[in-house]
Amino acid sequence: MNWEEIYKSKLVSAEEAVSHIKSGDRVVVGHAAGTTELLLKTMVDHKERYRNVEIAHQVAMGHSLYCLPENQPHFIHNSLFAGAGSRQAINEGRAVFTAVHNGDLPRLFTERILPVDVTFCMLSVPDKHGYCSFGVSVDYTKPAAESSKMIIAEVTPNMPRVLGNSFIHVSKIDYIVECDTAPLILKPPKISAIDEAIGGYCAELIKDGDCMQLGIGAVPDAVLTFLKHKKDLGIHTEMFSDGVVDLVNCGVVNCAKKNFHRGKMVASFFMGTEKLYKFIDDNAFVEAYTFDYVNCPEIISKNDNMVSINSALQVDFTGQVASDTIGYKQYSGTGGQADFVRGATHSKGGRSILAFPSTAQGGKTSRIVPHLDEGSVVTTTRADVHIIITEYGIADLRGKSFPERAKALIAIAHPDFREDLWREYHKYHR
Repeated sequence: MNWEEIYKSKLVSAEEAVSHIKSGDRVVVGHAAGTTELLLKTMVDHKERYRNVEIAHQVAMGHSLYCLPENQPHFIHNSLFAGAGSRQAINEGRAVFTAVHNGDLPRLFTERILPVDVTFCMLSVPDKHGYCSFGVSVDYTKPAAESSKMIIAEVTPNMPRVLGNSFIHVSKIDYIVECDTAPLILKPPKISAIDEAIGGYCAELIKDGDCMQLGIGAVPDAVLTFLKHKKDLGIHTEMFSDGVVDLVNCGVVNCAKKNFHRGKMVASFFMGTEKLYKFIDDNAFVEAYTFDYVNCPEIISKNDNMVSINSALQVDFTGQVASDTIGYKQYSGTGGQADFVRGATHSKGGRSILAFPSTAQGGKTSRIVPHLDEGSVVTTTRADVHIIITEYGIADLRGKSFPERAKALIAIAHPDFREDLWREYHKYHR
């Protein structure tokens, strides 16, 4: 059979596709904007068929109906990165959390540490050779699919065809559900005056020709607004959103000075609006690769002048960084922060930045603290941390002793908390 015949032979309805899932199966779901909402909803609609089906994935941008209390006997969510849809379920015991660096995540599936029974993925329509693209979610979704006993795909004309190591042939898919679903939309965040101040400090440290990794949220987006006077910037990042498209369109990002993947923007997944999804569609300037490549510190460090920009929830006087827990509560995930901190640190001319507002809870608490809250876990170790930025300035911690670090951090804490922080500092350092 040619590929068109193979494709047609695999076409089924969503209901028939999910009927092949068995109780006790582990189902890995496409990531973030690539979440397969149609298949998930159909599975939940027929929940009486299932007991203890594990649904594993990272950021859940959809409705996460399987996390609702009434669905607990049927589904258990294994969260690899807590988000708005799964956070409550994790902290109330209806879901579990698995900590893993993004760069190591594919190995959980490919080495059968977490054997995959079923993969749900959203794919582009096949090209003339029968290859579909994983589009906005290559990351761990492609390795999971390649390691899976069964692949169930939503194939939609709305999924962009992203180039790079992002393709699967229709012959490898078990069940295909044709639909008009689309990657989920992430609207640009509102940028506050505090975000702008932080973005300005970050931009001071970015030089012409640098290669950048940007996290997600108001601070990274604020950074981008300050870069329009820069030249020849490159991109090697686990994800990017609409703001990067603006820098490409005005000529700031051209990847001309990259010494590794020169002339290409490299990423692993994409979250944004239709503007972003149209930009990455069949764009030879953009290449997507799996997490074990994009987030490998050794690969990251091959980019000279690599600058990583991520966020944090708390930093203590020694430089320990908590970015995914608030006390005993799981808030987000390990993600790729440590991957890029280490990769940027080992890059020739590289810089690793952690940038965040100086306070939390509407200004009631300081994010710079003498010690991390009880129960908080360390996302980035004190030996790895480099530059910390708040709206009050820049603290370069590399090569500094613990007393020097504490002083530098107090200097960029919110003024309302500095007296208390100094008091705590003098308890231990005379």
